[in-house]
Amino acid sequence: MRIVILIAFFLIIGSLASALFFMMRDRGGTPNMMRSLMFRVGFSVALFVFILFSHWMGWIQSTGIRMAP
Repeated sequence: MRIVILIAFFLIIGSLASALFFMMRDRGGTPNMMRSLMFRVGFSVALFVFILFSHWMGWIQSTGIRMAP
């Protein structure tokens, strides 16, 4: 499970770096930067949904602070 989450984080960071590269190179003349940012948002939402689904299926357990009654 950790490997899947790490790969998703690397995809998110790589997409953000790609958007920075296109922003510096193209100066907004092409839609490449927006496409890279769109992929970053998509990867982030997919990772969030995957973590929620994994918790629901019991593949991962929460270990956070317990809520007081």
